[in-house]
Amino acid sequence: MVESVIEVEVVYAAVDRQVLLSVAVPVGATVRDALLKSGVGVEFPELDLAACPVGIFGKVVAEPSTHAVQAGDRIEIYRPLLADPKEVRRLRAAKAAEAKARNQ
Repeated sequence: MVESVIEVEVVYAAVDRQVLLSVAVPVGATVRDALLKSGVGVEFPELDLAACPVGIFGKVVAEPSTHAVQAGDRIEIYRPLLADPKEVRRLRAAKAAEAKARNQ
């Protein structure tokens, strides 16, 4: 009997480059299985695939080692933000207020 396989995508965007890998996994494979089979850990050795946050189509997967993938899923590997967006907005607003005060 032939084992059924499904296609999923694994994507990762590093600071300097991004990859989109198509992976064939058996039906019932988990998110973690697909990540390991994709080879993304070889291409980006700095990634800790056991601990990095991941999601499917923008929704975080809490338990990647137990969450089964579906055909056509896009598994996204998230990296930490370089700057907190709220902090950046706060600094930009403070800078704009300071410039406005100097011009008055």
